[in-house]
Amino acid sequence: MTSLADLRVIDAATLFAGPSAAMMLGDFGADVIKIEHPRRGDPSRGHGASVDGVGLWWKTLSRNKRSAAVDLSRSEGQEILRRLAERSDVLIENFRPGTLERWNLAPGDLLALNPRLIVARMTGFGQTGPMAKQPGFGTLAEAMSGFAAMTGQPDGPPTLPPLALADGIAGLAMSYAIMVALHARERTGRGQVIDMAIIEPIMGLLGPQMTAFKALGVVPQRTGNRSSSNAPRNTYRTRDGRWLAISTSAQPIAERVVTLVGRPDLVEQPWFASGHGRVQHVDELDEAVASWIAERDAAEVVARFEEIQAAVAPVYDVTDIAADPQYAALGSFVELPDEELGSVAMQNVFFRLSDTPGEIRWPGRPLGRDTDEVLAELDYAGERIAALREAGVIA
Repeated sequence: MTSLADLRVIDAATLFAGPSAAMMLGDFGADVIKIEHPRRGDPSRGHGASVDGVGLWWKTLSRNKRSAAVDLSRSEGQEILRRLAERSDVLIENFRPGTLERWNLAPGDLLALNPRLIVARMTGFGQTGPMAKQPGFGTLAEAMSGFAAMTGQPDGPPTLPPLALADGIAGLAMSYAIMVALHARERTGRGQVIDMAIIEPIMGLLGPQMTAFKALGVVPQRTGNRSSSNAPRNTYRTRDGRWLAISTSAQPIAERVVTLVGRPDLVEQPWFASGHGRVQHVDELDEAVASWIAERDAAEVVARFEEIQAAVAPVYDVTDIAADPQYAALGSFVELPDEELGSVAMQNVFFRLSDTPGEIRWPGRPLGRDTDEVLAELDYAGERIAALREAGVIA
């Protein structure tokens, strides 16, 4: 049994944040219906690596979703969405504020049709404010949240992540918001509207930057791989050319690490007794750790760190991840049959539940693969479906 098998979710969002939230719901059994433009499809189909023109990112992002290709800018397409909304639990959308209203699909109108509906609105800047109607992407959130300003080397430029980080964080946050709204519905019997700005969840994960700024005027600075809260914390290169990451957030670990690398005298220094104090002497600490690690191969360093129960990890690329026995033991990746590619591998669901585990039932589908099936469930006759396809409303 899957946890969310009784839920129907309409994924009318595009690209990454909203569709990520829908993917997470689908991983635990929700019936997710992906609404795409009948000619253009979701732009994420064209992002990243592909095989024979079939996008691999799409295969992951739209797993466990049925694909219905419907033009929502047409009145007939709007009627299809209204019928879907009447029979669904959640609608996820990321159109610019005012778009649904212009299409006569305003949240209030949809809630009038189905008072139990959760309307999850995901935009760059939220539904209100001076930037509300501007196009917003994850890159802008990474810049405006303070993330880029804090990321990179101290003498280098602000650094953006090489992935859709803000979108992924917002997707996680939206899946949580939807579950909160569904839980509230159990008590009230009513749905509601969720307004999420992509700029906010990533900012919340940066720690108490606003709290420290308001209280102390602190403006976070770029520290590279170092931490502003504790030391030593960095990546260090071994004799055989591997990179290892270590962290000493706990005081006893910091003491064991500097003792291991031959500098027990540092433990006796008054400043060593706190993470803040150690940060003030980070150059000395990093030199001690880096020089010791540089004289040894990675396997020896890892073994010695494990002996003293200190945190250490190799810096992996995807080749290392694919061969790692811990990921294999967790079942972190699955290989699935696919009607376009034969088979496709992808990361498994994010966590394991003992009684109601999630499952990837199929990868992302071809455009419009399930349109006829979805419309038939909405009581559209075969002749009507054919006419809508002839008119270009569906594909």
